[in-house]
Amino acid sequence: MHHDVSRQRFDGAQMRSVREKFSSQADAKLLAEMRKIARSEGRQLQALLDEAMRDYVEKKHSGKARAHVRKAFADSLRDFDALYREPAK
Repeated sequence: MHHDVSRQRFDGAQMRSVREKFSSQADAKLLAEMRKIARSEGRQLQALLDEAMRDYVEKKHSGKARAHVRKAFADSLRDFDALYREPAK
């Protein structure tokens, strides 16, 4: 087992984490798409997987949409409230 100590952000707070190497399998098309996204963003696949796992854990713990999604929704309601009410008339 390989461990690497690094800094990351989780739940809005910076903390030290121990990275653990693991092995898994994924759908070939899904993995190819993840690699394509990583290349297009200039990121490592590991970084995308970390982000996806953090998002998944946050979603499961909160039972609701991620904070940035809730904020975008609230901003949209604030900015376009009159427009959203128009079709209801």
